[in-house]
Amino acid sequence: MRRPVLVDKQLTEKGTFVTSIVRWSLNHKRLVVVIWILLTIAGIASANKATKALSEQYSNPGHESYTANQAIAARFGNGGSGAPMLAVVTLPAGASATSPTVSAELQSVDSRIEHAVPGARVASLASTGNPAFVSHDGRTTFVIAYPPPTPGAYGTSPAAVKAANAALRGVTVEGAPVRLTGLDALAAQTGSRGGPSLLAESMIGGIGALAVLVFVFGSFLAVVPLMAAVVSIMTSLLIIWGLASLTAISSIVEYLIALVGLGIAIDYTLLVVVRWREERARIGHGDEAIIRAMSSAGRAVVFSGTAVAIGLLSLIAIPVPFLRSVGYGGLLIPLISVAVTVTLLPVILATIGPRLDWPHIRRDDKASRSWTSWAGFIVRRRWAAAGIALAVLALLIVAATGLTLGPADGNSDAISQAGQAKAGLTQLEQSGIGQSALTPIEILASPGPAPGLAHQLSGLPNVQGAIAPSADSWRAGSTAIVDVFTHNDNDATVALVQDTAHAYGPGITVGGIDAQNRDFNSAVYGSFPLMVVVLAVLAYILLARAFRSLLLPLKAVALNIVSVAAAWGALILIWQKGYGSNALWGIPATGSIPNWVPVMVFAFLFGISMDYEVFILSRMREEYDATGSTDTAVVRGIGRTGRLVTCAALILFLAFAAMSTTPNTLVKMMATGLGAGIILDATIIRALLVPATVSLFGRWNWRLPPAAARLLRVPPSPMPVTAPVSLDSARS
Repeated sequence: MRRPVLVDKQLTEKGTFVTSIVRWSLNHKRLVVVIWILLTIAGIASANKATKALSEQYSNPGHESYTANQAIAARFGNGGSGAPMLAVVTLPAGASATSPTVSAELQSVDSRIEHAVPGARVASLASTGNPAFVSHDGRTTFVIAYPPPTPGAYGTSPAAVKAANAALRGVTVEGAPVRLTGLDALAAQTGSRGGPSLLAESMIGGIGALAVLVFVFGSFLAVVPLMAAVVSIMTSLLIIWGLASLTAISSIVEYLIALVGLGIAIDYTLLVVVRWREERARIGHGDEAIIRAMSSAGRAVVFSGTAVAIGLLSLIAIPVPFLRSVGYGGLLIPLISVAVTVTLLPVILATIGPRLDWPHIRRDDKASRSWTSWAGFIVRRRWAAAGIALAVLALLIVAATGLTLGPADGNSDAISQAGQAKAGLTQLEQSGIGQSALTPIEILASPGPAPGLAHQLSGLPNVQGAIAPSADSWRAGSTAIVDVFTHNDNDATVALVQDTAHAYGPGITVGGIDAQNRDFNSAVYGSFPLMVVVLAVLAYILLARAFRSLLLPLKAVALNIVSVAAAWGALILIWQKGYGSNALWGIPATGSIPNWVPVMVFAFLFGISMDYEVFILSRMREEYDATGSTDTAVVRGIGRTGRLVTCAALILFLAFAAMSTTPNTLVKMMATGLGAGIILDATIIRALLVPATVSLFGRWNWRLPPAAARLLRVPPSPMPVTAPVSLDSARS
């Protein structure tokens, strides 16, 4: 056996800050319990108000599209970033949209919509005579109507969709049915604007988590992590309600608090409770077992929670309010969970913990045999293990290079798979008009130049046509609206329309959903490399303090980035390529990923996957300090944390699986990316690549020179003198 490394006295007293909080909590049990009970009750009471205070705005202040859309909405009461409704009809063979009979019937459709939706801005072939509304074969045409947003519906128009559908029920043109489509109409068919299933999703995630916890503990202690999760979630919702009164908070935060919060709170509690049982098996009952558990596992939880918070903090650095709001809300999830873990959990363990630890089927005085054997196998086959893991990750990263950013609301084809709105969209696509008619480019110009601008824009490549109606609803004082219908919504087409409009004359501004998406991509992904660098540096400094090493945190940050890139690859294969979306949800390949999903997945996965890195490497560092052997540290560290990390990952995966049951396709995509990332991270990264690379780098893992230690304000860790060690002794 190798001689144990002599450790600085400061290290033996690690976790002093954490243990001080724990000791205070144990000395003020009633006060701690009362505070958390009051916060939980207040959170439950305000949950409905908090949900209603959330927003679905994707605004991007400081860009031309935002300014134009705000002006359009203010002057016309509709449009801009609000999607229109389209009444589509495909005439029978032999009929033409330009015939007088058809024109009269289309005018009737216009009137029905205007009567059913007061304040709507309507235009069609009948009212303008513009061929932009007609397919090349002359048989498919559409009426466009911009409804006022429904109050309290976050810029969408579900009430207008309902009213227009009722007004057009049974209406035909030349015997062909008129079908209402549009982003809101498609979403209404899936129920994705309502979101009443969040409670059901949380219950699914909670039931799955309980099953895993029962397996882990084999006792009634399984309910303790769920208790901590309820307190964390309700308290987070309470604070979110307060934040929503100060700034707009995205409605996605609701899902993240309920489901990501469920997973993280359980993970942290699980880590501490398992360590507490281990300490009880060593030293018996009493507060000392809690103190020891918190000085090690509790310290890891604090570092882990901080790492997750840093990942979400990166969203705040992006100049887009929607993502910033997710950063604000998401930041609360780990911080509140850490607070519950280091204050309320010790009190629960000290009071009812021993009684709940029954029948205590599983023992905690020894490491997991299966995981210890696995770690020994990886150490002996470290080159092969690292090679296999890197090969799998490389394949997924190659897939990630094919990422195509799509509109924030998702590909129209993926929103709904059946119904009248889907049928109307299919008619537009099959006629050659295309789905981009659902999101026209809206341009603000003076009334005089507007018709000439529309004529010039109609001649551009990939443009179906442009209109500048003379109706009062399309003109307000010194401004008029020009709508451009493109055949695709890619950045090149939008940029060409913008450049042509700007060159036509002064004072012209370009808005609409497609222009807004282009500006969003520029703002987010223009800042993305800087965000990654800042995030990596902050995480490196934090982990260097946690692991007292220069190499371990470098590998941790690099592997986290690789893990997220692999998750992107899985997201692209499942959704963009359709290799999983159709089989799982009946949704064909989307062809693109909504532009906000990749950056959201990056921020959350970078932080969440750091949980497992901290859990595993903290225990390896602890074992190395006790034995001085890298291979022993790997085998014992994985033996003690393998089952824990796997179960924690499974709990988070079940939370994301529950999240994917929502009818909202966009939330399904995000849940898929997060769930795939968690599974890849817990298996390929943590079970294969981490132990293999730690074993490969040997003593270099643990080195922290005195100069770096002084900067980090931790004890140094000089390069040790090594000697061979038997894996048999490592298992002991």
